Amino acid sequence: MPRTFHRVIKAMIVPILFVAIFPESARAYIDPGSGSYILQIVIAGLLGASFTVKLYWKKIRSLFSNKKKKVNENPNEKSETS
Repeated sequence: MPRTFHRVIKAMIVPILFVAIFPESARAYIDPGSGSYILQIVIAGLLGASFTVKLYWKKIRSLFSNKKKKVNENPNEKSETS
């Protein structure tokens, strides 16, 4: 990439970081609906994460367990130990 592209990117990032690090007072009003919306987002995130863990629980557990199951190719065959 040309050097000018890097200079432009740096010239854009520095002011954005400056504004993000040193913000002025917002002087904004947050209504009660905003709080309930944030609460809904947090609850949805927790439920989504818990569903994902539930969905992949066997795979997650198998990563941490040392036991490995033998899989018979034919389920009708009896194992040698029985």
